[in-house]
Amino acid sequence: MTLSKLDQAALAAGIAVEFINAKGEPESISDDTKRALLAVMETPEGKAPPLPPVQVFTPGRQRHLLPQGKGEFRWQLQSEQGKAFSGIIQGGESLALPPRLPQGYHLFTLYQGRKQWQTRIIIAPRRCYLPQPLEQGEKRWGALVQLYTLRSDRNWGIGDFGDLQQMVAHIAANGGDFVGLNPLHALYPAQPQYASPYSPTSRRWLNVLYIDIHQVAAFEQSHEAQRWWQLAKTRKALQKARDSEWVDYIAVATLKITALRFAWQACQPDADFQQFVVEGGDHLRYQAAFDGILAERAADHPDEWGWQNWPESWRNAHLPEVQQWCSEHEEEIQFWSWLQWLAQQQFAACWQRSQQLGMAVGLYRDLAVGVAQHSAETWQDPQLYKLGASVGAPPDRLGPLGQNWALPPLDPHVLRARGYQPFIDLLRANMRDCGALRIDHVMALLRLWWIPYGEGAEKGAYVSYPVEELMAILALESQRHRCMVIGEDLGTVPPIIVRMMRSYGIFSWKVLFFEQERDGRYRQPTAYPRQSIASASTHDLPTLSGFWQAGDLALGEQLGIYRGSVLQSLQQQRDTQKQALLDALQQAGAMPARDAKPVQKQPMTPKLNLAMHRFLAQTESALLGLQPEDWLGMTSPVNVPGTVDEYPNWRRKLDVTLEAMFADKTVKQVLKAVSKGRKEG
Repeated sequence: MTLSKLDQAALAAGIAVEFINAKGEPESISDDTKRALLAVMETPEGKAPPLPPVQVFTPGRQRHLLPQGKGEFRWQLQSEQGKAFSGIIQGGESLALPPRLPQGYHLFTLYQGRKQWQTRIIIAPRRCYLPQPLEQGEKRWGALVQLYTLRSDRNWGIGDFGDLQQMVAHIAANGGDFVGLNPLHALYPAQPQYASPYSPTSRRWLNVLYIDIHQVAAFEQSHEAQRWWQLAKTRKALQKARDSEWVDYIAVATLKITALRFAWQACQPDADFQQFVVEGGDHLRYQAAFDGILAERAADHPDEWGWQNWPESWRNAHLPEVQQWCSEHEEEIQFWSWLQWLAQQQFAACWQRSQQLGMAVGLYRDLAVGVAQHSAETWQDPQLYKLGASVGAPPDRLGPLGQNWALPPLDPHVLRARGYQPFIDLLRANMRDCGALRIDHVMALLRLWWIPYGEGAEKGAYVSYPVEELMAILALESQRHRCMVIGEDLGTVPPIIVRMMRSYGIFSWKVLFFEQERDGRYRQPTAYPRQSIASASTHDLPTLSGFWQAGDLALGEQLGIYRGSVLQSLQQQRDTQKQALLDALQQAGAMPARDAKPVQKQPMTPKLNLAMHRFLAQTESALLGLQPEDWLGMTSPVNVPGTVDEYPNWRRKLDVTLEAMFADKTVKQVLKAVSKGRKEG
């Protein structure tokens, strides 16, 4: 079949002209969608250069370059280590790279007359890093924590880096090896009600509301800060924020930013901070400028989110009026930069504590799939992010209309033209000070469902990404940072991603609720693959108690998500799942037969909860992540997918403080059983 010119252009740009839908049938993409996405992209135009802008070499691949064109070229190769190589080559001839060129990033330049072309040469390893105990076959466990949910006797109404240090110490003391975290990406301190960690303003900087104020020396030393701190009004507001069942982001931000401004007035920035600013460069400067402008405008425009409603001459970081504001507000830019430095310093201290305690993984961070549409990232780099599109998912049985995540996609053509530097910078920012990085929606390395801006998710199309080159860079940065990689691969996963994750040493994610055979039986612990992390649930799913008591279904009915026959069908399905899980617990020996009852008469008890944790501890997965919510028997979720204002997502705290949780006998019993199960396996 002859392809139309439109289809040829779409395929050349990486836009799939058809996909396999939820029914397993091929479905064509509309011409309108193809045209809309082609208009959004920056596809290469004009005569191609003699060599592409970047070439990636992995073990087993011949390290040859093949410059296109006619005539003689001079070439020079500058290695990352500073060693130089040079020579002459004819267009169309194959050039073998130096045989001992080490792993890393090298610069190859071709010269012909006055013209020159540069190609980044990337030499990558075969696999991602793996901590030695895991290489030797040991199995470890840790806690999966939404940091903001932590309560303590000393925090300011939101879990912070001081709490994280405590959490690390408690987990280590109970035999655990790591604390896994929700994305810590920068949000909107001047508009803290926009609290989703998966819709950040930047994935390279941190959420400054996680700063532990009591670790800020300038706050403790400032007379003005301490006078404000002692005010009855301040103490009352703090106690209210601390006692709240939900994180009151506005109250927390008001308290913390006030305290930090007092501290800034009293502090003397040192050489470490100045070095941090230098290393952060323009990216940090514009992040700080964005926070400063947002804080200034939020006072008069509290409902204005992001930069889309700013005056047109302010909608790009590089416009003259923004540059003028920056030159007139150096002190404000320094303040917001200082907050990033404080956050980085405190998080690094948590990592150092985990290493002092001998944890092999220590901390793992979570990399969100994108940034918000009108974020600091898109404001300072509008060429890289395509605001004319949004990413999401095509329609399926659970979401008949598909999903639109309101996250602008990275342009794969711009990414490649820049030698993948934005991707490298992103990995480096998120692999520092941790032992593992979880990549949300790992399929995004292969393809993303692009939706023309303003359209429904059903009018999208898959756009491909250079998965082999991105995986190779991921492995290189993983080895350099000694940071293992976990891919969130839940849902329908293309076979190529499964193969590549296995090949590159990227851990898969195995969630108890989903680990069922086709006949409905739950897989036994021995069926879990070693190269994986197992968990009971995720932030998008019910807790163990919520699942058992069908609290998620009741909440869905209350919110209008499930109704009528759909709700009845889900309830029947849940009863079947519960019976299958009971059967699996007994078969694995995690629950004695004498303790089992028919599912209709089996309430969620501490015994059943303990049995579920024993079952998870037996899994062959090298890592096991457990949620504190499940130790405590909590039922309410942190996030209800598909809701925005209907439920207070990303706000629900733990029921008790850290101090009380780790003193609880039932919690101690669960953690002791988990540690024993991991060692015996």
